[in-house]
Amino acid sequence: MQRKRLSFGPVLFYALAGTFGVYLTFSAVQGEYGLFNRIQIEADADLLRTERDRLAADLAQVENRTRRLSDGYLDLDLLDQQARDTLGLVRSDEIVLR
Repeated sequence: MQRKRLSFGPVLFYALAGTFGVYLTFSAVQGEYGLFNRIQIEADADLLRTERDRLAADLAQVENRTRRLSDGYLDLDLLDQQARDTLGLVRSDEIVLR
């Protein structure tokens, strides 16, 4: 009677293929370019877009105030406000409380 030898080739092949499949799945979810990092990057991008929009609004406001103080355009109310804030000027008909 002849004994059959067990072959470890197919077992080893399937073990390696299964390990490789688990590694690829792990990389797809938690790797450097995985699903979790993509979600984090998109959240960071949304925060940066919000900050960019806020800074653009601030810049537009500063540009408007700069234009209003320029030589070609004189806004007397803004000039009066700036003189009061910067130099501490007060009109003669005003009362200052401290």
